[in-house]
Amino acid sequence: MGVIYSLVVPVVIGFVAVFTLHKKIDVFEALTAGASDGLKVVIKILPALVALLTGVYMLRASGALDALCLLFSPIFNLVGIPPETASLVFIRPISGSGALAVGSELISRYGPDSLIGRTAAVMLGSSETTFYVIAVYFGAVGIKKTRYAIPAALCADLTGFIVAALAVRLMR
Repeated sequence: MGVIYSLVVPVVIGFVAVFTLHKKIDVFEALTAGASDGLKVVIKILPALVALLTGVYMLRASGALDALCLLFSPIFNLVGIPPETASLVFIRPISGSGALAVGSELISRYGPDSLIGRTAAVMLGSSETTFYVIAVYFGAVGIKKTRYAIPAALCADLTGFIVAALAVRLMR
């Protein structure tokens, strides 16, 4: 089985090479055109990304995130989410790297086999960085009015967090 996996990349590269030779496509020109388009997208979405990352850093550094977690901990207890994971719930829709940092911190503090560590791991895998995705994808195609996309995505994230906590409790 390992031989098959090791042949996947060379077979795909060989297929692309034969296909481009057959169709007489200038691969270098296509590559540079794609890179140019990619840089245009990066320039378009960079302000939104900088604003998101700055906001996450300010939220954590100011202590506002801790206050928000304390305020919402009774609600988290009510729906079955461990209150210790509240910071992950608030950061995950905004920043993937920030959420990974919070998740790593929770796992190192409580242990990977603890209820909190497992819940954090499952939450990371069952949710999305909503605002990042919307900023990137909607910004890339020039959509300025998101309409119902953000509320729907945040409802999906909340559902993912609740179901993640429930699944971890059931699988214990």
